[in-house]
Amino acid sequence: MDAEIFYVLVGAVLVAAVARWRGWPAPLLVTTVALAVSFIPFVPDLRIDGHLLLNIVLPPLLYSASLDVSFVSFRRSMPQIRRLGVGLVVVTTAAVGLIAWLLMPSLTLPGALLLGAIVAPPDAVSAAAIGRRLGLPRRVMTVLSGESLINDATSLTLYRVFAAIVAGATLTVGEGLWQFAVAVVVGVVIGVVAGTGLHQLRMRISDPVVNGTFGLLAPFGVYAITEHLGGSGVLGVVAMGLVVGFNAPRTSYATRQQEAPLWLSADFLLESFVFAYIGLQLPRVIADLGAGHAGGVLALSAVVLVVVIVVRPLFVYPASAWGQMWQRFRLRRWEQALTDGRMQGRMDRVEEVHARRGRTGRVPTAEEVKRTRIIEPQLSWRDNAVVSWAGMRGVVTLATALAASDLAGLDEAASHAIVAVAFVVTVGTLLLQGLTLPMLIRMLDIADDEESREDAEQLAQVRARTREAGKVYLTGKRDEWERKHGPEAMARFDLFAKRMTRVERDTTQAQAEEQVPRPSREELIDLSKGWLTVRRNVLIEERDAGALNEEVMRELIVAMDAEELALDTRTETRGDR
Repeated sequence: MDAEIFYVLVGAVLVAAVARWRGWPAPLLVTTVALAVSFIPFVPDLRIDGHLLLNIVLPPLLYSASLDVSFVSFRRSMPQIRRLGVGLVVVTTAAVGLIAWLLMPSLTLPGALLLGAIVAPPDAVSAAAIGRRLGLPRRVMTVLSGESLINDATSLTLYRVFAAIVAGATLTVGEGLWQFAVAVVVGVVIGVVAGTGLHQLRMRISDPVVNGTFGLLAPFGVYAITEHLGGSGVLGVVAMGLVVGFNAPRTSYATRQQEAPLWLSADFLLESFVFAYIGLQLPRVIADLGAGHAGGVLALSAVVLVVVIVVRPLFVYPASAWGQMWQRFRLRRWEQALTDGRMQGRMDRVEEVHARRGRTGRVPTAEEVKRTRIIEPQLSWRDNAVVSWAGMRGVVTLATALAASDLAGLDEAASHAIVAVAFVVTVGTLLLQGLTLPMLIRMLDIADDEESREDAEQLAQVRARTREAGKVYLTGKRDEWERKHGPEAMARFDLFAKRMTRVERDTTQAQAEEQVPRPSREELIDLSKGWLTVRRNVLIEERDAGALNEEVMRELIVAMDAEELALDTRTETRGDR
């Protein structure tokens, strides 16, 4: 078994590497090649327990994805994410369950609803890869990514409820809702606590290798502990990732540069293996069905595939219209609060919270609070068309189906039927929707020029603010340098300060710089690092105030990290000589 898993890993990585080289969607190519390979006679039947597969693959993938999600954008889009990640999963579960029960009564209603919970959650890995490559607007990417982070929690909670009923437990609707509420609260609390603790650890440990190792271990630990305490391990890992990702700009640049390629490689390896494993399951699914039940199960699979595809747009468009109506209502309340003066009290409370939490940055204005807390990004009908078609299923669907095959109270024929339906839905959505989604995005042409314009405006504004903050920093350092090095060194300081603030120097200035006394290289590097720290802090403050998009902030911080790395590299190189 160990050798077989290794061979699958190597083959999947090679195919995925070819896909990346050619610019093709790797999950689709890996699944297709694995499907073809599964028909080769000497290819062994690879079997992995569904619970084991979930426990190994799901935590790191969820954690890595949540690190990359903008918390600010996630919070703004939370109503849309909640509708898709909770509401759509419940509706899909009910629709699939009722139709499957009518077509195959032998499943029983709890067993059919169990099947519905298994096939309900989409996996955004394929959609996100396609969207990034084709330049989907951030508002769409945030909704798709956010949905994929919480829909697994809804699906797995429903799975646990219906699995208990199938096994013979008696649960009322109230008890089921209580289980869901407990799973959410316990998961979020443990995730936030763990994320805060991990962030504090990262702030106090300067070794990026140690920080990266703790980051690799943390998702597995939080997932296991949360599940053991009756919470949602998915939400625990996601909450931890959002907290750590939001605070990542406050850690050392070396930690950020260490973990970025680490998680990219981990995602690449795990995703390649998962989609290869999905494709290799075809012979097992066919063998388990047997000749007598194959026709009925395949017909049920085709119907369920159509249902999960059709239910999504039927839910997305009305839910989007409802969201717009609700936002208009909230905006009317906001404007009324501004008119009668109640908003001033709210802004005073914002200042109190800001001061109580020890924040040193500026307090957001009422307009910034409105933009980040009240107004959710609106999706056009074209955006919703992409969201509706980005419903590819993945590892959670297949792994939970495999885990369900061992449930007590589920007969052998029903368990084989559930695995077969889950397999057909997973592969069908990957191939049907995954292959046509790029064409749909190109045809609708939903690139957002307004988003680019806003980014450019924010960049111009934040660069002006960082320059002003830098001048304040340099003014404070100037007196310190004069006391330390004397008046004769101040010409050098002034020229160096102009270089950092990107003031043009003429030839006379350049010659004068060579003639004035030189402070040590280490002092100049410390001054440059202090300048970078001031700029980073301004970016974080503007992000926290809602005046700077988090994705734009991250791009700027990556550039600053490269500057700091160049400073350290230059120091080490000169020190070795």
